Amino acid sequence: MSASQNHAEHHDEHGGDGQPHGSLRGYVTGFLLSVVLTAIPFWLVMNDVLSNSMLTAIVIMGFAAVQIVVHMVYFLHMNSRSESGWTMMALIFTIVIVAIALSGSLWVMYHLNTNMMPTELHKM
Repeated sequence: MSASQNHAEHHDEHGGDGQPHGSLRGYVTGFLLSVVLTAIPFWLVMNDVLSNSMLTAIVIMGFAAVQIVVHMVYFLHMNSRSESGWTMMALIFTIVIVAIALSGSLWVMYHLNTNMMPTELHKM
């Protein structure tokens, strides 16, 4: 095997563990999916498509969860066969952190909305 073939094979590997880098097509697909998954919730909110704010929040969180999966697959290259099981640990960690961040954010926003301004000042 020549030095140039060995060098080319080394560039096709990811960190020496035999996992390939993502392709340009994969990155473009991930980018386009991310743009669409961002634009749709933005459109839903800006045009008040769903009249119920709770339903809008649930739909936006659904789009956020799908976007997390898109990022994990297309940009972090997480799949069932990479890094001998560490992918599952990273997935569980990601799910726990996202659940804490989402529930904490919703809890803070709800309590700020209900406790910031007394209702008597709104009537003035």
